[in-house]
Order: sequence, then structure tokens, then C-alpha cells
Amino acid sequence: MIDRHNRDEIRQILKETKTIAVIGCSPKEERPSHGVARYLIEVGYRVIPVNPGHEEILGQRCYPSLLDVPEDVDIADIFRRSEEVEPIVMQALEKDCKTIWMQQGIINHLAAEIARQRGKKVIMDRCIKVDHANLIANA
Repeated sequence: MIDRHNRDEIRQILKETKTIAVIGCSPKEERPSHGVARYLIEVGYRVIPVNPGHEEILGQRCYPSLLDVPEDVDIADIFRRSEEVEPIVMQALEKDCKTIWMQQGIINHLAAEIARQRGKKVIMDRCIKVDHANLIANA
């Protein structure tokens, strides 16, 4: 796991990233996943919403699962309950995502350990929008 205070490594991940799949992205503007995805689009990332109930979110084609995304994904940004993370992490490993990012409040140590053992970077319990704003946009 990336140490909660390892700002340099998080900054490097965010600088190298091009494509972010937002798993659990909501079409509802008041939901955190929607606001984070919108922010990431605004700052220049390619954002791919993943939500089985929708065909499009934020003007982007939406996919039912991470495995349905037809392009490479750098970060799997997870907005799902902690107990629902492990199958998503398994999809991210199959998809060969470089980084697994569990949003603020989402913690699954077993899934994180599985990903780390497969050589992936893991960030848990952090908001990618907040980290980007603090480490990149306002740096």
C-alpha cells in the first residue's frame, strides 16, 4: 500500500496517469463519484465511467464492468462499499490496471494485499480529487 503520507509517490502516479476508470460512477450530480469524475475530466484525464445501470455519464460512454472497457486503464478508481471491492480488484488485475485506488472511506486490506502481491500500486481511503488538487493543481 502507498503510505498515507507518501505524497511524492501519489504525485508521480497522478502525473503519469492518462486514463481513469471510475467504478461506481453515478449520474447524480450530488454524488461524490459524479463530482470526482467531473473534476478529473476538467483537469484533463480520460475518464471512463463504470456502472451497469447506465450507457452514458458526463458525456462519456459508460460500461457495465471494468472488463468491458475496450481500452487500457491506468487507475481503477473505486467508489463501492469496502466489502464489494475484492471482485473489482480482481477485474482490475485482469485488466492490468497500474494502480488500484479506493476512495476515501473505502478500505479492504485483503483486496489491497492481493493487488500488491501482483505488483500493483494500491491507494486506500484517499480522495483522488483532493490529492490531485493538493499535489498537482495547487502545487
